Amino acid sequence: MKDATPPTDIGALLARTRTIAVVGLSPSPHRTSYGVSQYMKARGFRIVPVNPNTREVFGEKAYPTLTEAAKHEKIDLVNVFRRSADVPPVMDEAIAIGAPALWMQLGIINEAAAAKGRAAGLDVVQDRCVMVEHSRLTRGATPWR
Repeated sequence: MKDATPPTDIGALLARTRTIAVVGLSPSPHRTSYGVSQYMKARGFRIVPVNPNTREVFGEKAYPTLTEAAKHEKIDLVNVFRRSADVPPVMDEAIAIGAPALWMQLGIINEAAAAKGRAAGLDVVQDRCVMVEHSRLTRGATPWR
């Protein structure tokens, strides 16, 4: 099932986002999470890596959990690069840290987690690529910065 988030809401979400915690960010340039995050970083977004298996990505300290990242960083958006089945505990952490939004990348759908997040007041996007949506809305530019 495709996410029902209207494009104008996605634009508003991206416009108010400054710092993106990327759960599952790989330090490998060959991974999608790296390329998408590199694009967003190049457009002025601060990237906070969340990956227990690496120490840093893009020169930014990597945190083992979203909870640990939130102790040191203000997080505007949680971007998830994990399997759909792995989303519920990430959503629980996002709710617990008071994240305003959670984004599940293309191919990642978890209706129960999305409903839980929305019920807790989070903006939730599923099955969309943040890079594609940003590029589509800005034509690759960054009018908000």
